[in-house]
Amino acid sequence: MASMFISLLIFSFFFFLGTPLSSNYYQKTCPNVESIIKKVVSDATRNDNTAPAGLLRMHFHDCFIRGCDGSVLLNSKGKNTAEKDGPPNVSLHAFYVIDNAKKAVESVCPGVVSCADILALAARDAVVLAGGPSWDVPKGRKDGRISKASDTSQLPAPTFNISQLQQSFSQRGLSLEDLAALSGGHTLGFSHCSSFNNRIHNFNSTLDIDPSLQPSFASSLRRFCTTKNNAKNAGVTMDPSSTSFDNTYYKLIFQHKVLFSSDNALLSTPKTKSLVSNFASSKDAFFKAFVKSMIKMSSINGGQEIRKNCRFVN
Repeated sequence: MASMFISLLIFSFFFFLGTPLSSNYYQKTCPNVESIIKKVVSDATRNDNTAPAGLLRMHFHDCFIRGCDGSVLLNSKGKNTAEKDGPPNVSLHAFYVIDNAKKAVESVCPGVVSCADILALAARDAVVLAGGPSWDVPKGRKDGRISKASDTSQLPAPTFNISQLQQSFSQRGLSLEDLAALSGGHTLGFSHCSSFNNRIHNFNSTLDIDPSLQPSFASSLRRFCTTKNNAKNAGVTMDPSSTSFDNTYYKLIFQHKVLFSSDNALLSTPKTKSLVSNFASSKDAFFKAFVKSMIKMSSINGGQEIRKNCRFVN
C-alpha cells in the first residue's frame, strides 16, 4: 500500500512537470529577457517596497493550481470568475509589474516569452532585490488557458495543521523540507486580519486566544484586529523586517510570534521543527534550501500557449 502511494505521488509530480525546462531556453530567441524583466521589477520596487512580497506570493499561488502556467494572471471574463478573484487571491497585488514586464519583453521579442516564465523570473528578482538569494531559473513554461476561482480552494490555507500542509505539498511532489523552506517566504509582506483571526478571537469553546501565541504578541494583534475592525486593509506585517528577505521568520516561530496556524504547525513534527531550528540559526542554510525548493516548485508546469497579453488567453 505504501509503495502504491509513493508511486502515485511520483506519477502526480511528473504529470505536473509538463514541458521540460532549460536554463538557456531563450538564449537564441530572446537573450536579454532576464535583464529586461529585472529592470522592470527593480523600477517597481523603488516606487513600492511591497512589490517583491506581492510577486513572490503571486508565483506561489500560480504554481499550486495547475502548475506554474500564469493562470493566476488571467482576468475574469463573462460567466467565468478567474483565480485572481477567488477568496485567497483577492489580496494579491503587483499584477502591473508583470504587465509592464510583458510589454517590455514583447517590444524586443514578440510572441516568444510566456507570462508564466516572466512571473517565475520576476519572483526570483523580487527575492534578490529584497536581500535574498539568487538562482538560475529554469525556463520554457507555457501559459495555461484555464483559470477558475473555485480552484483556489486547493491552495494551502493559513489555518492548516501539519497534516493538511503535508498533504497539500505532497500532492504537488513537494516534501516536508520544501514546506519548511518555502514557508520562509512569509518573511516578506503583510497579512490581513482575516488570515489569523482564528488565533486571536474565539479560538475554541473555552479559549479566546490560541495558547501557543506569545501573550504580549497576541495582545498587540488584538489591538490591530478587533472583532469590530472590518476595514479592508486591516492587518499587520508578517515580521518586523517585512521588506527584507532574511531568516527572521524562523526565529519568530520559536518565540511564538508568527501569525498563521500554518506557521506554528512547523513545530508539530520533529522533522520540520529541526529544519526551522536550522534555518533560524543559519541564514545560509535557509537560503540554500529555499533556492532548491523554489526551483523544484517552479518546475511544475503544464500550459499550452504563449500569451500576447498576460490577462487574456489568445
